[in-house]
Amino acid sequence: MSSSRLLYGTTAFLSAFLLFLVEPMAAKRLLPILGGSSAVWLTCLVFFQTTLLLGYLYAHWFNRRALTRGRQGLHIALLAAAAATLLLPTVLNSINGTAHPVTTIFANLATTIGLPFLLLASTSPLLQVWLAHREDRPVWYRLFALSNAGSLLALLAYPTLVEPHLTLNLQRSLWGIGFAIYVILCAILTRNTQSIAPPSPQTESDIAPTRRAVKWLWFLLPMAAAMQLSAVTSHLTVNIAAIPLLWILPLATYLLTFILAFEFPALYRRGIVIRLLVLMLASLGYALSKAETSFPIGLTILFFLFECFLACLFCHAEAYALRPQRPSETTFFYLLIAAGGAAGTFFIGIASPLLFAANYDLAIAFFFTAFLALVVTWHDGWPQRLLWSTASILLLGLLVMLHNGYKHEAIFFARNFYGSLRIKQTSTPAQSAPVRMLLNGSIQHGTQLFAPGKAKIPTTYYAPDSGVGLALLHCCEGRNRNVGVVGLGAGTLAAYGVLGDHIRFYEINPVVQPIAQNFFTYLRDSEARVTFADGDARTSLAHEPAQNFDVLVIDAFSGDAIPLHLLTTQAIALYRRHLAPSGILAFHVSNQYLDLAPEIAQLAASANMTARVVDSPLNESRGAYRSTWVLVSNNTAFFDRPDIAAVALPADPIPGLRTWTDDYSSLLPILRLSHH
Repeated sequence: MSSSRLLYGTTAFLSAFLLFLVEPMAAKRLLPILGGSSAVWLTCLVFFQTTLLLGYLYAHWFNRRALTRGRQGLHIALLAAAAATLLLPTVLNSINGTAHPVTTIFANLATTIGLPFLLLASTSPLLQVWLAHREDRPVWYRLFALSNAGSLLALLAYPTLVEPHLTLNLQRSLWGIGFAIYVILCAILTRNTQSIAPPSPQTESDIAPTRRAVKWLWFLLPMAAAMQLSAVTSHLTVNIAAIPLLWILPLATYLLTFILAFEFPALYRRGIVIRLLVLMLASLGYALSKAETSFPIGLTILFFLFECFLACLFCHAEAYALRPQRPSETTFFYLLIAAGGAAGTFFIGIASPLLFAANYDLAIAFFFTAFLALVVTWHDGWPQRLLWSTASILLLGLLVMLHNGYKHEAIFFARNFYGSLRIKQTSTPAQSAPVRMLLNGSIQHGTQLFAPGKAKIPTTYYAPDSGVGLALLHCCEGRNRNVGVVGLGAGTLAAYGVLGDHIRFYEINPVVQPIAQNFFTYLRDSEARVTFADGDARTSLAHEPAQNFDVLVIDAFSGDAIPLHLLTTQAIALYRRHLAPSGILAFHVSNQYLDLAPEIAQLAASANMTARVVDSPLNESRGAYRSTWVLVSNNTAFFDRPDIAAVALPADPIPGLRTWTDDYSSLLPILRLSHH
């Protein structure tokens, strides 16, 4: 390889590596200011895809005119400005963040990594044209391969090497050094690239222009692939955890299909892929129709990633097969692919929560993919038409079924950035009276029995023998209680309030408080004085004077787990400031996929506090679920009580587990891959 090709190849590889490494880094930094919501990554994806499109537009504009010294100077000045933005102190603006989360994310990303990201995105198309002109040869396609290799390597390295071993501040510093090297390489290449004349018109009279219908497919096929990426990512993060590992696996799958489709098109076999795709769409469509059924995490991730791989490979390979024959249309082809990607992520990440009261994202993505398969394979004969017509009709039927299923026994729907909320009302033979439950997606966040004499009984995870029940019943015998609760849900814990008690709820989702007040009676029936704080709990607690809580309950859930910024050494220090001297922290850690108790035990030890785990059993007669709570306190008298000591046990340690801070956390060591 010549020295110039080595320089071009190194720059292309580094730019792609930095581009995909900064995505999870930037999103993880934003999680705390928006309550750890799983929608943070999806909204970040919309920003990344849109900025990627702008980067391609910049490269397209730049290469359509002569590369004069003035234009070289402009590009170098932009590189210098991008590097300068990284030297500025990073101040994440959370003002009105919870009220306007999408705007908050876009504003923060634009000001912190916007210009560097745009220039990194423009690098590959710019270098391809510059090198082709320098060598007076066709485009050196190995640049594509080097660029994609850098992208994949970054995505694989982040959850396995970077996140588990490096703090966020160190990650940012090392990334900044890498970007500085990239700026130097780009500046050298820009200055050494001789003046490039605008592309001369080529004789294309013997090549027919691409039909308009095909150009629509250049846009729609990548849009379907991006919808698949976004919907699968959303499903995994909402139901498991908002963590980089579950962001990156679908994104790496999506990128891999791009590489296979555009660099190894001979490997694509339409017949095999569409048979597997229709099988996966049918299987996962059936699984979606069984919304109440739970599957092992490993199987869930594997099946959804395989479906995403097949769907994205089909969309990208078919788009490549329809690529233009006229050289003058090539740039437009790539711009439409980028535009389709931005449109797909925008629809799932931003438009869908505004358009639909319930979450139909996966079903819509499945249907749209099947419909495009019908269009693309229409000329393959009636068997394909029959297959994909049937698949499209069935997946449209799935949408109707999901809608009816959500409506069945549901008396209220609401969807926003923080989740898809639904209230179900059933009458079971055991109680022969209405039972109402609040669900966020498929996760239950509170149930109330309306049978005579049972409306004031705390149910689900909050029964009297649960960890929080024991803490509330035995913390303050003979005096009134002052209780803080992070996470409102149906307001179940208000059932413990008696005259003279004070209970303060912290809730980030503005829809939840009206639901708890109007559809459940725990709050209005409580004899305690009940107050509320809107917005993220850590932000609210940081701005409040010490509350002197006897019990502070951490029960905020994003999907099926507590947001990580509520489980750090800094969070514990903040909680302690608001605790009474013998106060108790009660962490709700019931979930399917994460073993949080050992980490909370380490956090307690780092704060010189004692942690004990309380597992309570299922009791259907009073609506109590199995639950796991971790109680943290310096109150030895509480833990020494015989009825507490018998059920409150030390957590089983995990070797090598590091204590989480605001600057470091990794869920890999506590992931239950086989638990269900």
